[in-house]
Amino acid sequence: MNKTILAAGFLILSTNLLAQSKPVFQGQGEVRPVETTSRPVQKQWKGNFPFENGAIVFSNNFSGARLNGIMQNNDSTFTVLITPENVPVNPSPWYSFAIWSKRKRTIYINFTYPPGVSHRYYPKISANALNWKPIDSCDYFEKKRPARSDSATADVSIRLSLKPDTLWVSAQELQTVKHTLNWIKEMARKPFISYAEIGKSKEGRPLYVLNIGRRRSKKMIMIISRQHPPEVTGYLAMRSFVETLCNNSPLAKQFRENYSVYVVPLMNPDGVENGHWRHNAGGIDLNRDWTKFNQPECLAVSKFIKKQEKETSGKFYFGIDFHSTYGDIYYTVDPKLRGNMPGLVPEWLTKLKASFPGYDPKIDPNDKMEPAIISRNYFFVSHGMEALVYEVGDNTEREDLKLKGKTGAIELMKLMLSKK
Repeated sequence: MNKTILAAGFLILSTNLLAQSKPVFQGQGEVRPVETTSRPVQKQWKGNFPFENGAIVFSNNFSGARLNGIMQNNDSTFTVLITPENVPVNPSPWYSFAIWSKRKRTIYINFTYPPGVSHRYYPKISANALNWKPIDSCDYFEKKRPARSDSATADVSIRLSLKPDTLWVSAQELQTVKHTLNWIKEMARKPFISYAEIGKSKEGRPLYVLNIGRRRSKKMIMIISRQHPPEVTGYLAMRSFVETLCNNSPLAKQFRENYSVYVVPLMNPDGVENGHWRHNAGGIDLNRDWTKFNQPECLAVSKFIKKQEKETSGKFYFGIDFHSTYGDIYYTVDPKLRGNMPGLVPEWLTKLKASFPGYDPKIDPNDKMEPAIISRNYFFVSHGMEALVYEVGDNTEREDLKLKGKTGAIELMKLMLSKK
């Protein structure tokens, strides 16, 4: 037997066994109301960090960067400090920085975070900030922390081979406001897609919505993404989901003839541009502001939904909010609570799981919809949408998450058309 084929088969088998043995992520606990009036945010200093008279330079001088401090330990080792925009904050320590060197050399970088925070995102590297790959496992080193730590502690280090060309290191692929706008404009080249500004962020950046399919249909669905800046895997799954709704298949064409689809792909442009761990420029977790609407981003989407309902005298039948976390999980509305299309989400998830043998993610239904502080609850309570939050695993293979997004869109279209 060909050795290459044998090795590939063993790799696939090993990957499948690993996936089967990995425990299902159990999700977060009860979401409690918090104050959502704006709080101060500490801006990171932006610029270049030269060492050895400029022989080696670190930089955070670009959109989406996060690098709060750095020191040189010796001729080959550096320690970077990564801190959040404010506290308290969910421990989602985003980092992104660039490095270049006047000569070829190998260096080690230790990551440090505030007390109580551990490294979360496996490093991605890129030679052009466009094409990314995970760092080689041989260049990634984890260290055990003491049981109790009262100071910032390095728990991960990486090894990099540098040269005069710039190397980018990031928690996830950079998907900034510019990247998202480019995607929106590319999508809008199709004759049945348009986009518009529905409001502005805390720092005045435009909030865009894509309008897909039949204009002013009485039957609508709502899709949002990126309330939390580091959650790139959810954003990429959302893109695959939306692109499938917009392809040239007979199914997609029929769906667009019956439904208007509205997409806000980037809910938190300020957080993304500033390299925040979680919050917007008002220092608030947007997915806790769907009752009070103290932040302009959630308020703009709420006003848009109400405007569409009023102008069409129609209904939103489905709402989905794409996020990322440690493993796939679906936060749903308890099936005993009936919205505008009862049974849609449980049936959809059954179809989705059946499409991937062995795929058995956590599904977490909730019957406590009020106060409607998160998007799912607001979609359901205020507009009757069959709603959910879909959390995509941080380390999901990119082709896998695209396939999940594509398959999810196909199964949703089939179900919604069958229920019309």
